Amino acid sequence: MLKQVSVFWAKRISGLPALPVVFSISFSYLLSLGLIGGGVYLLWAWSRRAWAYNPQLDRYGFDPNVGFNLPTALLAAGLALLLWAFAGGWLMRGLGSLISRSRTRGDRPRDTRHGRVQRLPRPDGSELQVEFYGPEHGPTIILTHGWSFNSTEWYYAKQALSQHFRLIVWDLPGLGRSTRPGNNDYSLENLAHHLEAVLALAGGQPAILLGHSIGGMITLTFARLFPDLLATRVAGLVLVHTTYTNPVRTIDNADLYTALERPVLVPLLHLAIWLSPLVWLLNWLSYLNGMTHVFTKQNGFAGSETWDQVEFFARLQSQAAPDVLARGMLGMLHYDATDALPQIDIPTLVIPADHDPICRPEASQRIHQDMPAAQLAPLAPARHMGFIEHHEQFAKIVGDFTRACFAAPTHQPVLPR
Repeated sequence: MLKQVSVFWAKRISGLPALPVVFSISFSYLLSLGLIGGGVYLLWAWSRRAWAYNPQLDRYGFDPNVGFNLPTALLAAGLALLLWAFAGGWLMRGLGSLISRSRTRGDRPRDTRHGRVQRLPRPDGSELQVEFYGPEHGPTIILTHGWSFNSTEWYYAKQALSQHFRLIVWDLPGLGRSTRPGNNDYSLENLAHHLEAVLALAGGQPAILLGHSIGGMITLTFARLFPDLLATRVAGLVLVHTTYTNPVRTIDNADLYTALERPVLVPLLHLAIWLSPLVWLLNWLSYLNGMTHVFTKQNGFAGSETWDQVEFFARLQSQAAPDVLARGMLGMLHYDATDALPQIDIPTLVIPADHDPICRPEASQRIHQDMPAAQLAPLAPARHMGFIEHHEQFAKIVGDFTRACFAAPTHQPVLPR
């Protein structure tokens, strides 16, 4: 019943996770506070009935009168609401594990960081965490993660691809183990300059640039800013569940969010920055009561995921600093690579998720249509974390594309069917 109620509400506000920091005043936060407030109120109502005046003793006494009656119902309901508020996530995880379609131990993602680490200081005051995996002289793939996560989202990719390729993964500034920029510049242009600095660590060898969600936006912004590096330092692009313009324009209910962008969303993002400590506490409260899991599952996965995967990414979202997320979202509102797409003529693999509510598949189709050397390789059924849900297929597609790029860098690679 708890799961059904949570999914009912999650479906009715799907699209909010595209703007994770706006959760500061979203239904998730209001529900979390409502659970606590309701639980406290019911316990207060119970306590008023449990303490009664005894005229014979001329004093108040404690008489809980436990049984099939209203006071006991108030006590049980109050405790249940508080239990849901602070431990509903564990209950959902237990139920979810029972109904998961796959429970293999090898399918459980972990936030492992066992690669060689290099710290990369940047002019904006940030210091990037960069990690290297796989054979040193193998074909290089640079992976840029999605917003509100960090480079540990590449758990499966590191396992599968590092056997044959050199992987360079990095934490975006303010996320994971990378420090924040001193000037709070989270524009896509600044993030693309960070990617250019990470590319320099490839040692002059060509590399594939792979980006998920905002990682794809950063990659397209890089291609716009550094066209001279395409086909010389960059052998190809892989754009995973991403978009070519302001993501508010390509999410579910885009017309509504576009209308609300300036009068509502932008002020809420600034509010999340100002109230970051409070929002951080509410993030963890939503994680504890399971609402973060519900939103992660509903918007990220299409049904064949394991609950360990849902838990892993729900926890990653809760760890991210709200003010960092808000500033990054404000930066995304100014993003547009539409005019650059026809100018990017290096091999590009576009991987949409067929039911992605965050970056709708139509956005990937537009990228494929406008880029002269782009190929489309959709994942289905899939949502915004489709590359996790179908990680084996994803690794094979990326591996085949990378081999083709490095085998014939002057020709568009053809993916095996």
